[in-house]
Amino acid sequence: MIDRYTRPEMAAIWSIEAKFQTYLDVEIAVCQAQCDMGLIPPAALAEIKSKAKFDIARIDEIELQVKHDVIAFLTSVGENVGDSARYIHMGLTSSDVIDTALALQMKRAAELLQAGLAKLTEAVLKQARKHKHTVMVGRSHGIHAEPITFGFKMAVWLEELRRHKIRLEQAVEMISVGQMSGPVGTFSNISPEVEERTLKILSLVPAKISTQIIQRDRHAQFVLTLALIAASLEKFAVEIRHLQRTDVLEVEEPFAAGQKGSSAMPHKRNPVASENITGLARVIRGNAVAALENVALWHERDISHSSVERIILPDSTILLDYMLNRLAVVMDGLVVYPDNMTRNMDLFGGVIFSQAVLLKLTDKGLAREEAYKLVQDNAMAAWNQKNGNFRDNLLADKRVTEHLTVEEITSCFDPANYLKNIEQIFERVGI
Repeated sequence: MIDRYTRPEMAAIWSIEAKFQTYLDVEIAVCQAQCDMGLIPPAALAEIKSKAKFDIARIDEIELQVKHDVIAFLTSVGENVGDSARYIHMGLTSSDVIDTALALQMKRAAELLQAGLAKLTEAVLKQARKHKHTVMVGRSHGIHAEPITFGFKMAVWLEELRRHKIRLEQAVEMISVGQMSGPVGTFSNISPEVEERTLKILSLVPAKISTQIIQRDRHAQFVLTLALIAASLEKFAVEIRHLQRTDVLEVEEPFAAGQKGSSAMPHKRNPVASENITGLARVIRGNAVAALENVALWHERDISHSSVERIILPDSTILLDYMLNRLAVVMDGLVVYPDNMTRNMDLFGGVIFSQAVLLKLTDKGLAREEAYKLVQDNAMAAWNQKNGNFRDNLLADKRVTEHLTVEEITSCFDPANYLKNIEQIFERVGI
């Protein structure tokens, strides 16, 4: 998926060139640590640093014979370094390099995701502030409930995105670990000190204990966090889709000059970005299941997780980056229709104010069940179009007017009654 919402720097993190370069960075960091400890001659380290490089075509050629990508990589590097290559990969096993490099790739990808999350959060914050007092109907079960503001809805989203910021930070901390512990993790031919020095160079921390691999609960948490963020983006997108329906039309995705919505129907303005985001969230959720399946491996390691991660980690990070950027554009340019919100609020003569009338009647001494029936009778008459105006129905119902004056009934239909705590809510959210 390459378009203006896909950042090339995210895709570059997962390129074959980047993978092997990260392997090389890890190998050189190990050599540096071992040299600092007197285990590798400085001249050999200098030769490794100056000559170490790889050729992907050569790696592919070697792998056809050896059937092992890390050995093929090391052989290609060794052909360029010469005699000092004997110090490369000293005491390591392949997973030391693979898992440590993977941690670096995930960490770099997460930095871009954090930037995308911040961009979307700022766009939602802008809408929350702008529409703090833009009154609209709140809905439950998809049915009109009571008044809220569009800014209130945006503030709910804002706080959810802030929680995701914390979750992503926690997930990054969980995967920012490496290992240099050799076969099955017992440091049989390398010391914990080499590991500590190496990972400090790479800005990672050692896993306190690992087998031949870093345990995959860490990676599962990372992918699950991406899936949870994607689920919220889907939630926002579904809301936009509902509110953009022709019979609602309270908000609308930005529609660019020259954009066309349908090959057959020129009038169409479809919520295509939100639909796209909805669909992609399903993919990341599926990847989260695969990440959970990777946790259970045989004994100290197998490689059933490896092939899965080559798909789900690049795909999940690239897709979420795309979704964050695309939704940020939608939210930044979102078209809001306050007049339509007012129109929809007054459908059936303001049935959404039924609770206010109910409470006003109980204040006058009516039993709740009796008051409820009076209000419901008038609301249902409006709802069923027998007499389509709830407010007028109440004013014409002597069972109501013998308890409430015209002014008291009319006062129940003031949206301000429902918004008296908006300022306090926004203060709690820190807007």
